[in-house]
Amino acid sequence: MKNNAQNRNKPKAKSARLINHYPVWKYLVLITTIIILALSAIPTWYGEQPSIQLSLSQETLNSTSEYQPNSVIEFTHLLEGEGIAVNQIEQVGNHFTLLFDSETDQSNARIILDDLISEQDSISFSYLSVAPKWFTQFGFNPIKLGLDLRGGVQFLLNVDVDKAFEEQRDTMVEEVRDSLRLERLRGVKLTKLGVDGFEVSTSSSQALNSASAFIKTNYSGWDIKNHSDYLTVSPSAQNRTEFQTITIQQNLKIMRDRIEELGITEALVQRQGEHGIRIELPGVQDPTQAKNVIGATASLSFHQAKSTTDGMTRSEMILKDESGQPVMLAKRPVLTGEHIVNARAGIDEMGMSEVNISLDHAGGKIMSDFSRTNIGKPMATVYREYTTNAKGESQRSEKVISVATIQSQLGSQFRITGAGSMAEAQELALLLRAGSLTAPVTIVEERTIGASLGAENIKNGFAALALGMGLTLTFMALWYRRLGWVANTALITNIGCLLGLIALLPGAVLTLPGIAGLVLTVGMAVDTNVLIFERIRDKLAEGRTFAQSIDLGFSSALSTILDANITTMITAVILYSIGNGPIQGFALTLGLGLLTSMFTGVFVSRSIINLIWGRDSRREVKV
Repeated sequence: MKNNAQNRNKPKAKSARLINHYPVWKYLVLITTIIILALSAIPTWYGEQPSIQLSLSQETLNSTSEYQPNSVIEFTHLLEGEGIAVNQIEQVGNHFTLLFDSETDQSNARIILDDLISEQDSISFSYLSVAPKWFTQFGFNPIKLGLDLRGGVQFLLNVDVDKAFEEQRDTMVEEVRDSLRLERLRGVKLTKLGVDGFEVSTSSSQALNSASAFIKTNYSGWDIKNHSDYLTVSPSAQNRTEFQTITIQQNLKIMRDRIEELGITEALVQRQGEHGIRIELPGVQDPTQAKNVIGATASLSFHQAKSTTDGMTRSEMILKDESGQPVMLAKRPVLTGEHIVNARAGIDEMGMSEVNISLDHAGGKIMSDFSRTNIGKPMATVYREYTTNAKGESQRSEKVISVATIQSQLGSQFRITGAGSMAEAQELALLLRAGSLTAPVTIVEERTIGASLGAENIKNGFAALALGMGLTLTFMALWYRRLGWVANTALITNIGCLLGLIALLPGAVLTLPGIAGLVLTVGMAVDTNVLIFERIRDKLAEGRTFAQSIDLGFSSALSTILDANITTMITAVILYSIGNGPIQGFALTLGLGLLTSMFTGVFVSRSIINLIWGRDSRREVKV
């Protein structure tokens, strides 16, 4: 009993704790992460090949015409007969994939196939991985390359926001005039001021009050200044800013839709500056078709046609048709192109081209109501486009492409004729499907980068990366010896993880500045190990054991590593958020490289050291 009491009164003994040891679950997380990122990086090393994707309609597949290929053998014979080498052709149902060795063969094949397929078929071109198919099935694809590495075309567009705002002002003036006319208020004069304002002048205070009330109710973003016998109306600064932002955003969306209609994948469309849009089309070597569609501002509107014998009023206008004859129309359209949801070119009973149009629900109701009350009366289809004159100014041109008598009540689907040749009808249908631009655009810069230049950039960029890694690996192995080999293993793992992470992220594109970011990442990654290893040396110099020095070296260096990487990460985030194109490419690889550098420099290095030197390292600590 006495001994037991003495034992209870003794101070507690020190308990042992493993140092330089990770639990099993940490090793499993590290191994799983590295395996996933490594699998994601492997397809990039295999590379890609240019391809064409074809989806044929059932009518084309059943066709027996020798001019319309519908099988793998026929496609092979057709293209090889034109001197185009096809690497591989695969067929899955009605979908064909054609692989080529070069972009030149891809472009030539596209030209030939465009002339042969029907309007019900679809064609697009892209790049496909040559890695084993199971990589793609699991979602592992090669890194997308930017314009400077793959080659292609870059356009810089200027959006004429002032012209769009002027059109909105003109519409507003017409609505104010119609409102006053409905109230039977006469003697009111509306004068346009500049590109955005207008003036309402009259001796009638009732007319001024009515116009002011109408504007305040329907156009809240406009400022009204009252004078004795006139009003001046102008947009507020907030209204102008919001209109500009919305216009640019709408044009960006429409541009993306148009590029999708062209069948171009991996395109980059983003805002540049205050009024600019930059479009990059990697892999496109013939920019003609893309330029025609991107720069086009064609739109359709439908107007009630009137007889010129009745005299012309302010609510009417005169446009010329295809033959140059004047046609009088109501200024306010019955329907505009914004209600068009689909448009397809076709051939009518007379063998002439036509465009079959489908409207949304609201547009269908408008057309149905108008046609029901105007059966037997003519309706004109007006084609509008913007062109750029010698001074670089946008000019609007309008013409009547068809005038047809309404035979019966129309609905959400109808057709128009007079669009020109079949090719012109197809282009018009494409523009209508993709949407009409809310503001005219002008192509102010066009730059074509050859695929050979892109290949040279890749070669030089990765040569710089290999040289930087080689020198770094040699230095670490010689200077830190045993620990240097650990750092080299972590560095190689870091590059593999970084490439895999870039490939996994949707929308991530590798550019030439991005390769510069990879080279910089090598230095950032090894810097993490240098900090840790120098702390280990310091602890050894203090007389601590190797195991204790490892444990204290990692723990004491962690705060310094976090501070250095967080401040650099803030810079990378700022560069990515306010930069564009090459700057974003550099910021992306730098930011992701910081994450993988910390992962491999701290956790992977520590796990390797733990497994080699830390299994039985113990020390006594007070509990």
